[in-house]
Amino acid sequence: MIDGIILMTTYKELLNQRAELEKQIEAVRKEAIAAAITEARAIVLGYELTEEDIFFSKKITRTSITGYVVKTVAPKYRDPITGATWSGRGKPPLWIAGQDRLNFLIREQVASTEVA
Repeated sequence: MIDGIILMTTYKELLNQRAELEKQIEAVRKEAIAAAITEARAIVLGYELTEEDIFFSKKITRTSITGYVVKTVAPKYRDPITGATWSGRGKPPLWIAGQDRLNFLIREQVASTEVA
């Protein structure tokens, strides 16, 4: 029974240590975040950056830094039950896999294919 008391004491001590460490971690995290925000603001002001420069929209045009073009693609198919959509690119979702995709075409897509 003495071993059980020692283990319980050790367990409680460890829990107390963890609580103290979590307090220290949170305090250091707050300091680091404050320093990062200060640094980020200085950079934004120094380079006269805009919100769009930092938080770009989903459409990204070719840049001299990355050289990549990322564009969002309009959905082509819609699940009539859930309303989930799929662009037709990549792996098909389960709701359309193995089925006739014409049944899931979004109406605008159906109209443009009939005209063509």
